[in-house]
Amino acid sequence: MKPWLLTFALVALAKDPLATRIAHSDPSKYRKISGVHAGPGELHFAGMFDASTFSTNFIFLHRGVIPPGGGIGHHYHNHMEEMFVILDGEAEFTIDGRTSVLQGPAGAPCRMGRSHAIYNPGTKPVEWMNIAVGSIKGKYDASDLGDDRVGAAKDAKPVFIRMQLDRKLLRPGAGGVQYRRALTPEVFYTNWSYVDHLLVPVGGATVAHRHEGVEEFYYVMAGTGTAKVGAETAAIAKGDAVPVFLNETHSIQNTGSEPLELMVVGVARQKWAIDTVEVK
Repeated sequence: MKPWLLTFALVALAKDPLATRIAHSDPSKYRKISGVHAGPGELHFAGMFDASTFSTNFIFLHRGVIPPGGGIGHHYHNHMEEMFVILDGEAEFTIDGRTSVLQGPAGAPCRMGRSHAIYNPGTKPVEWMNIAVGSIKGKYDASDLGDDRVGAAKDAKPVFIRMQLDRKLLRPGAGGVQYRRALTPEVFYTNWSYVDHLLVPVGGATVAHRHEGVEEFYYVMAGTGTAKVGAETAAIAKGDAVPVFLNETHSIQNTGSEPLELMVVGVARQKWAIDTVEVK
């Protein structure tokens, strides 16, 4: 048996029921940490997934808030890639020592060997998440630069790769679902494949499909619905994250009274392995 098939088989045998696998954002469980990577103020967050969740080189999904005056200091990674995402408000993003203000919902990937930071100079907390994918399974590394980026000079126009999760940029897709690939695999050095943005209309659903070489998670940005993975279904709502493993048939249905907005992150078993098999 090929090694990746054995890994998939072990994950399939060990996986929990879908309702248990779905992670929920819970501010009451956020940890309050000061001086993250020598950054200013505090960061409040909790882990939703870690390196044991998936068989691919996904490392973690963190969800939290950046309080006013808080942030993550200037640092870099040599063996992994990260992306800070803000879901509302605005924050100062730094990539390779260049800083610009981004309006949420937005994010900026930081590729291996590049430095990055984030700072909230405003008066309101900013909803935040951090996603990490490694070049080596389970390998985390970081080197701090001792720079909190408070008062850093800012470029009016960002000179780094970023994504804007703007509903106005979405295009019609199958079944009335609006879709856009916000980040493509060319952006990343690791097996991080893509970030998609979806809007499922009231009563609508995504097409049931599976990936033989890609694992995903669906993060609910707004609305309510039902996730179907294999033969199981579970309710989902704003702040939930749904993991989908290799070869699992899955779809998302909007059961609420407003559009269901999703961010989808895909991580491949091997670079460029973006495969989609629709299930009739």
